Amino acid sequence: MGIAYFFFGGNSSAGQSANLKQSEFVSQLKNKKIKSFDVQPSGGVYKVTGTYKNAQKSEASNSFALGGTKEETTKTFTSIVLPNEVTTSTLQKYADANNVKMGTKAEESSGFWVNILIYLIPIVIMVFFFYMMMGQSGQGGGGGRGVMSFGKSKAKPSDSKQNKVRFADVAGAEEEKQELVEVVEFLKDPKKFLALGARIPAGVLLEGPPGTGKTLLAKAVAGEAGVPFYSISGSDFVEMFVGVGASRVRDLFENAKKTAPSIIFIDEIDAVGRQRGAGMGGGHDEREQTLNQLLVEMDGFNGDEGVIVMAATNRSDVLDPALLRPGRFDRKILVGRPDVKGREAILKVHAKNKPLDSTVDLKIIAKETPGFVGADLENLLNEAALLAARRNRKTIDAKDLDEAEDRVIAGPAKKDRVVSKTERETVAFHEAGHTIVGLVLNEARVVHKVTIVPRGRAGGYAIMLPREDQMLMSKKNATEQIAGLMGGRAAEEIIFDSQSSGASNDFEQATQIARAMVTQYGMSDKIGMVQLEGSGQPFLGAQYGQSPAYSEATASIIDAEVRRFTSEGHQQAVDIIESHREQHKIIAEALLKYETLDEKQIISLFETGHMPENDPKAEDTSHAATFEESKRELERKESERHDGTADETPTDDSNDDSDSNSTI
Repeated sequence: MGIAYFFFGGNSSAGQSANLKQSEFVSQLKNKKIKSFDVQPSGGVYKVTGTYKNAQKSEASNSFALGGTKEETTKTFTSIVLPNEVTTSTLQKYADANNVKMGTKAEESSGFWVNILIYLIPIVIMVFFFYMMMGQSGQGGGGGRGVMSFGKSKAKPSDSKQNKVRFADVAGAEEEKQELVEVVEFLKDPKKFLALGARIPAGVLLEGPPGTGKTLLAKAVAGEAGVPFYSISGSDFVEMFVGVGASRVRDLFENAKKTAPSIIFIDEIDAVGRQRGAGMGGGHDEREQTLNQLLVEMDGFNGDEGVIVMAATNRSDVLDPALLRPGRFDRKILVGRPDVKGREAILKVHAKNKPLDSTVDLKIIAKETPGFVGADLENLLNEAALLAARRNRKTIDAKDLDEAEDRVIAGPAKKDRVVSKTERETVAFHEAGHTIVGLVLNEARVVHKVTIVPRGRAGGYAIMLPREDQMLMSKKNATEQIAGLMGGRAAEEIIFDSQSSGASNDFEQATQIARAMVTQYGMSDKIGMVQLEGSGQPFLGAQYGQSPAYSEATASIIDAEVRRFTSEGHQQAVDIIESHREQHKIIAEALLKYETLDEKQIISLFETGHMPENDPKAEDTSHAATFEESKRELERKESERHDGTADETPTDDSNDDSDSNSTI
């Protein structure tokens, strides 16, 4: 409005009136400059408004103009005169003498209230819009309670009726559940523990890899405890305003104290609990203030009796040491990857609402999925259910789970990708090389499946699973893994006398194993039993940008030892393939024919040179692997149902079509 007034407000003479004093008005009336005027009583004086015969110059003040005032021309004027007989007679005299039209107007009865409304309404409107804008801004940063709610915590006690998760729904973490059951029991019956002088842990830290069920355990505690449970994320404390995080921590603990005994759960606590003084390029006082307030609330001068803090993180290595000490987080529970027994239990929990076929054995699925966490296993069963629905099946069978495993590990199959004959043969002999080396060096690992169907970025892959879950890796196991990874390149060199880019991922994994053997596991005679590199990831302020803690000469020896381990693995793979050329060729040709081989078929080909007698590849799988196949199959069934010819329709053509397009 100010800019518009600056440019346009004073330019129109029609919108400006000269404001004259009484003497100026009388003088201009006497000098015949005025054409007409009206007199109107207003608040004890006479208000005069009129027009000039010719436009007159006037100085109009403009606070937005650079000079403050500017000369303009106007044809109207206003003035105030005293309401006495002398003034009235003088005006009448000059008007009659100069032939000027003189009129009168009645006094405005509502002028006072109109003026108040004119000034008051814009102010009210501006205040209303300002309040609304600040309210919206409060919702963005303070949980929807207005501008003064930035420092209020957004955590509310969870409704136990809505939370249906119980400890029975958490599988594969029996010891972790027992630790938390003890916390719940203390909240329900503290006398049993207090009688022995026991003190409830002030804090419980759940740490472990992503997807292992840390948040699920916290939900189970909330469902079992029957006490107020406040859940908040670590990132919810910090906002753009300084001091908001610390204020929200205070408010959160005040609310928890009022409803004690209670539990506070902070998910992803590493968002605010990172080690102090670790910032680069300047400090971050807001996060450190939040952490300091959290430290004080958990174990300061004022004890928080009856308030237990639970937190979850997958980066406990970056947390501040003051946060991890006893008195704050007394109990640290590692929620690790489940073993084969735990994976089977997790699969049973997630399979409760899924109709499984009689061919499905969850124990076998658990053995085939080492390293999978709870989130992976849930995703595996969900993918299998989606595949079964795509096939219009009522139950989930073993083929669905087998395909789901491949989708989770390597991504969906790309069967329509055009692959040249030469490249297809290269991939087949490459994967057969991995398979032969894995079959010969099978003390620790077993070849589970090999395929040349492209998935993700891989043109083919071989899955080698450990015989049983391993916590330790021996030097022999590591060298065998390196040899198995080098089998693909060795096969390419022996069969085609060439090298391709398909072994890049093999080299990456082999180099990681060899480097860990040298720098972490002390398996190199030249380097000795020292650890030169840590297994944890560096974080800003601790290790970022720092030079390694060893000399350049040591780095040169490390590189030489890594190269030696990979070269020895490559030579071992070459020797194995050279001594098993016939089996290698048989497996490669079977891959070119069938595209995918499972463990039973691979062992039969290696030992007898033939596929098993009851070869599932020769049978009809009726497995529609693509959307187009599923659509055609659905349309065929619909037409059969409408035409009533389901019994007369031959199945040989559909079987042949399924075999020619489906590989798994």
